[in-house]
Amino acid sequence: MLHTALQKTLDFLLPPRCPVSGKFVETQGALSPQSWTSLTFITDPACLRCGVPMEFDLGMPTTCTPCQEKEPVYTQARAALVYNDASRDLALKFKHGDRTDALVSFVPWMERVGKELLQKADLVVPVPLHRRRLLARRYNQSALIAQALSQKSGVPCAMQLLVRKRATPPQGHLHIKEREKNVAKAFLVNPDAQADIKGKNILLIDDVLTTGATVNECARVLLKEGAKEVNVLTLARVLKS
Repeated sequence: MLHTALQKTLDFLLPPRCPVSGKFVETQGALSPQSWTSLTFITDPACLRCGVPMEFDLGMPTTCTPCQEKEPVYTQARAALVYNDASRDLALKFKHGDRTDALVSFVPWMERVGKELLQKADLVVPVPLHRRRLLARRYNQSALIAQALSQKSGVPCAMQLLVRKRATPPQGHLHIKEREKNVAKAFLVNPDAQADIKGKNILLIDDVLTTGATVNECARVLLKEGAKEVNVLTLARVLKS
């Protein structure tokens, strides 16, 4: 009752607005109808490995050509949304604009698309930020998603398991080879948590999957330290033309 009263007071003082369009909505974190229809959700058929949507349904689990040519380090990846103008605005405002209320909307989308990955996961682990970037941003968006998914699914969240030991430059305009070089040896498993991952299925959480360089490097480190399997769940993913 107290929570409900506080929420009503907050809604009165700060009327809820859509995190994408800024239009008034019914509840905090909800999307306006226009923003909702501008999102593109990823559904089957999709690549068995990386989760990229496939053009045709072949009636059986299928791996895309890039994954056949170069297998990802992780076992499977799934994302709720295609990274387009609307989902980019949603991700950026969540990441840099303090619109953490958007979790209310997109965590259920991720829970739905990642249902099978959550069911077999022993631990949920966020992609970490370097401490300097964390201080500047004040929160790790991947950690907030991981916590919310953990609370909804019951899968334990290991917030401090992965550490970003090296501050890497922004990757927005880097090509895949440059991204791979940028994140090489940037992560390590927290020495205090090494025993926690032996033989475990790890579900790695991030906001956007672009080339996969970051999650591949995280998966490589986790597998080296004894993880049985590493899967990836993100809010959105970039599609190659």
